[in-house]
Amino acid sequence: MPTKAPETRDYLLLSILSIIFGGSFILTNLSVQSVSPLTVVASRLCLAAAMLYPIMRYYKQRLPAPGRIWIFITASAFFGNALPFGLISWGQVSVDAGLTAILMAIMPLITVLLAHMFTSDEKMNRYKLIGVFFGLAGVVVLMGWDKLGSLGDETVRQYAIAAGAICYSVNAIVTKFLTDIPKLSMMTALLVVGSVMMLPLSLLFEHPWTLTPTVSSVASIVGLAIGPTAIATLMILVITQRQGASFLSQINFMVPLAGIVMARFFLGELLPTSAWLALFLILLGIAVSRVGAGIMQKSV
Repeated sequence: MPTKAPETRDYLLLSILSIIFGGSFILTNLSVQSVSPLTVVASRLCLAAAMLYPIMRYYKQRLPAPGRIWIFITASAFFGNALPFGLISWGQVSVDAGLTAILMAIMPLITVLLAHMFTSDEKMNRYKLIGVFFGLAGVVVLMGWDKLGSLGDETVRQYAIAAGAICYSVNAIVTKFLTDIPKLSMMTALLVVGSVMMLPLSLLFEHPWTLTPTVSSVASIVGLAIGPTAIATLMILVITQRQGASFLSQINFMVPLAGIVMARFFLGELLPTSAWLALFLILLGIAVSRVGAGIMQKSV
């Protein structure tokens, strides 16, 4: 466990990582303009795996040996890479990057619910429960109460993005079974398995050889592979090794803000007042739930 207090370098790394993740919404928005969602995901995962594998070997690590652990690796690759990437990419065909960033911010609150149901050491308390209610209120404000029960195209795509956030929450529980694997080896394995999952789907359903991608879409896919997938993976390793997972979790406040600012600057997106209110409620929910988590840790 890290014992040093966070330094300026640590906060700088965290800020850079939040910008990288925030930029993923921009890059996804650009990539799906001329490339089908499954092909975007398959390309992103394959390129990232090809980049991380030689780095893993450079540090004299190998992919995990065959065995039961690959069940959890496969589950994590599915819920942490393949499925959420696919849902978010499909959703962003018609949902703005800024709104996507806000919807994705519910992930830590969904994790609170799942941790209560599937773990023995992260149970619900009143602070966590209040935080979850704030987050759900934020989603209702963002999507609009009248649209929650409708099945219009944009609403369904917003549901898909929210489902992507739920996938990440499921993955947060699954990865608890992967703590004994060297992190670089584990993350490379996840990208390799994710690639194996998504590439056949892309070839079978989207026939990528028939696409005519624009330069911006191709560049965005390469950017997704390099930044939010490969570089971000390495930065997560560095930050958690230096300061631990609790310090890293602060990024949940920073990513949606970074995504909104970048969407405004690069894509000219303007959010309605309801979106800002939704963001406030969701971030407030995260803050309250973190208070609840801190109280539980002190009582142990």
